[in-house]
Amino acid sequence: MKKNIVWFLIAAVGLLVLPLLLQTQGNAWVRIVDIALLYVLLSLGLNIVVGYAGLLDLGYVAFFAIGAYLFALLGSPHLTDTFSAIKAMFPNGLHISVFVVVPLALVLAGMFGVLLGAPTLRLRGDYLAIVTLGFGEIIRVFLNTLDHPVNVTNGPKGLDAIDPIHFLGVNLGRPLKLGDYTISSVSLYYYLFLALVIFTVIISHRLQLSRVGRAWMAIREDEIAAKAMGINTRNLKLLAFGMGASFGGVSGAMFAAFQSFVSPESFSLMESVMIVAMVVLGGIGHLPGVILGAVLLSALPEVLRYVAGPLQSMTDGRLDASILRQLFIALAMIVIMLVRPRGLWPSPEHGKVRAAPGAPPTPPAGGVLDAPVDEVPGEASRPMSINP
Repeated sequence: MKKNIVWFLIAAVGLLVLPLLLQTQGNAWVRIVDIALLYVLLSLGLNIVVGYAGLLDLGYVAFFAIGAYLFALLGSPHLTDTFSAIKAMFPNGLHISVFVVVPLALVLAGMFGVLLGAPTLRLRGDYLAIVTLGFGEIIRVFLNTLDHPVNVTNGPKGLDAIDPIHFLGVNLGRPLKLGDYTISSVSLYYYLFLALVIFTVIISHRLQLSRVGRAWMAIREDEIAAKAMGINTRNLKLLAFGMGASFGGVSGAMFAAFQSFVSPESFSLMESVMIVAMVVLGGIGHLPGVILGAVLLSALPEVLRYVAGPLQSMTDGRLDASILRQLFIALAMIVIMLVRPRGLWPSPEHGKVRAAPGAPPTPPAGGVLDAPVDEVPGEASRPMSINP
């Protein structure tokens, strides 16, 4: 127990000091870690739907987009510049507090998650994946085309000049000076995202151990058997869609505040595929594995810049660096899934006891299945006879 506490304290100190060390090498490295934390949030939300409930969702990026555009519309001058009625009510702009916008993003994304789940309750597997994929594309097309006849989303040009997060009197969009030491803006966002990740991990862990979590896993393993045992599969599926989507909405709001710009290009189908790959690559349903997969797949493209760039120079520019990066990522994923088909850090298999090396196999509970036909456990062996 003491050893676990020591490792926990070391990890906590390392996470707190990490951005301060990285910002000495440039803010770009801290931005990479910030984006990785956002993907961890998204992966933890999708893990509720895919990992716990076993519902394949290929349109999860739609909830990410809903949260981002809600924060952008309520925190940018777009609405006041476009609609005179809103300008009259808010002459200085909306600038709504983050304590209002983030809960709104959570609720709105959760409602869309339930709306997505309601018509797909009877679908499974590939059919569910196709429907959710279509939902994600519908949201992206709407965001891309709702600039006429009424300009709501500003179409493909996106929304800019989004307000940064103001938290307890601290503007996260500006560096914070503590005496002679300066903490950069990206480092401040790092601590906010880290707190959200820790909070989400705690919620996910408690859900996993709760009755709802066990019911989700029963549905994942065998929906018919779960329904026969009295589990309300309809309500629990809707709850999984809604809770997973709400995490995506919060992640989208954080993304909009961090980037200060959103556009439909940030919410393409490839983003959904990458988020699903993070959950599968790390280990479906296992929180440490999901976090590991999200960090690796979000940081790997940036690290591979230092590999693809020199290769492009060696070929006189005939090989595009971005294509090489995608090739390396695809090869790495193929190798990992061949070597570790259950993920890099899969959840431990329940109900199986690993015997010590050289020990005889452990018999089933009670020993009845291994007992000979003419032998009853607990009694002496006797020949089988048909006479009373």
